[in-house]
Amino acid sequence: MTETASAHLPTFPMPRSCPFDLSPQYAELRSERPITQVQLASGKAAWLITRHQDVRRLFLDPNLSANGAHPEFPALAPRKQSFDEQSKGFLPWMDQPEHTTYRRMVINEFTVRRIARMRPRIQEIVDDCVSAMLAGPRPVDLVQALSLPVPSLTICDLLGVPYEDLDHIQRHAMIMVSRIHTAQERAAALRELRTYLGELLLIKGKQPQDDMLSRLVVKHRDEGRDDHGHLTGLALLILVGGYESTASTISLGTVALLEHPDQVAALLADPTLAPRAVEELLRYFSVADNVTSRIATADIEIGGVTIRAGEGVLLSNAAANRDPSVFVHPEVLDIHQDTRTHVAFGYGIHQCLGQNLARLELEIVFRTLFGRIPGLRTAVPVTELPFKNDAIMFGVHEVPVTW
Repeated sequence: MTETASAHLPTFPMPRSCPFDLSPQYAELRSERPITQVQLASGKAAWLITRHQDVRRLFLDPNLSANGAHPEFPALAPRKQSFDEQSKGFLPWMDQPEHTTYRRMVINEFTVRRIARMRPRIQEIVDDCVSAMLAGPRPVDLVQALSLPVPSLTICDLLGVPYEDLDHIQRHAMIMVSRIHTAQERAAALRELRTYLGELLLIKGKQPQDDMLSRLVVKHRDEGRDDHGHLTGLALLILVGGYESTASTISLGTVALLEHPDQVAALLADPTLAPRAVEELLRYFSVADNVTSRIATADIEIGGVTIRAGEGVLLSNAAANRDPSVFVHPEVLDIHQDTRTHVAFGYGIHQCLGQNLARLELEIVFRTLFGRIPGLRTAVPVTELPFKNDAIMFGVHEVPVTW
């Protein structure tokens, strides 16, 4: 909504009460005011949706737009005026029919069958990382030794991005998703990555290889499309989105499992629990809670509340994933429970494109890590870990581990 929020409104995002728990305000709101207004850092108000059934319904509502360039879009960090140009090709901020057009260009790259063929290579990457951990000094930072390398190297393999460029990519991506950097700094990082990928795509167009970027360039060319900016943005989305959230879930999931040794014991006793453990960890942390903003394009009636056209809406997948009407003991980490209805990957047409890849990576990582290093433990108390309360996506900057 356009007006400035009243001072009595809850502020959003709400800081976690501890690394493993959401702010108690989420549960209070879900119980008493599941559709309520909150105040953003900009001073404006938006509607926060916290109940599982409402979140899923609104993910499907055609009167909610994902257009991040809308002047009243409930952005969680300040943006420069050039946002519209710089966001070209970003699927999460596209509406129909544009969204369908560009998602169709890449959806076949992420089918269950195609991703399954990557299992041997992902296993090789994970084994190499774990072997390096075992051979090196202790303690070791899990983030740099395993969490970042596994999804980063995997997505580089898939896209055809040179490994030697990873440091450059990760340095600028970290700025791009941070809430403590200025809008100018984030915009500069975004421009740098778009420039890098734009140049790489031009090379792929001249010398196509057996990788996703080459296939995308050829497909666009064969269909007569002249939209290098959109193609660059799509490549950037897949590259950064392909490792950032998975890396966070590896780090957080490892810490959480180490804090719940009974869960590790269950996983070691029955490795077939790995897929279910992955789903539970995705539900439990919901690291992408702050990237599901929308703007109403028409009045919406839901739960006795009217959301007016032009008002911002925040679909909290983290709050939805802790809804006791859907999940038994939602505040408890339990890898035995069936949590397939979680919305950690979103829901509807904008559901995460790379979810099959993320699931496979996480399954291989947790099964291999605890299988090969059963004595793994954190080298510092969890309370001393530097959690990412300063980023758009929740995570942890560093996890010293030993065994």
